[in-house]
Amino acid sequence: MINWAHIHLIINHVPAIGTMGAFLLLCYALVKKSEDVKVVSLWAFLLVALITIPVYLTGNAAADVVKNLPGVTEAYIGRHEEVAFFALFLAEIAGIVALAGLILFRRLRTIPNWIIVLVLILSLMSAVVIGFTANLGGEIRHTEIRM
Repeated sequence: MINWAHIHLIINHVPAIGTMGAFLLLCYALVKKSEDVKVVSLWAFLLVALITIPVYLTGNAAADVVKNLPGVTEAYIGRHEEVAFFALFLAEIAGIVALAGLILFRRLRTIPNWIIVLVLILSLMSAVVIGFTANLGGEIRHTEIRM
């Protein structure tokens, strides 16, 4: 039977992989000087931001499922939850800036460079924090990666 822990574990990979994928796609767009690929990458950032919301929201229910399992402590869950909120915040800000870029593209038929630079910076920050969050989440049940 699928529970919230299953759902959380299934979808929690999307922000980590999706952010890096969208970042690489945006870099490719810059190298190729392709406005169309920039648009696709901004859509990817927006999609990652949207999927990050249910990842975050399923976290507490997943914690409830695993909190009494052997080797799981509130300390590991708490550290993961604290950093997860910051990861959510950065992903959402990157998604909002990407949405602004898409709106501007619709009006101007081009994406201002400041939007691209801001998305690049935010996505790198987001990727680091999401990666750290993912590692902390892994430590909840994977004793072999605990430091």
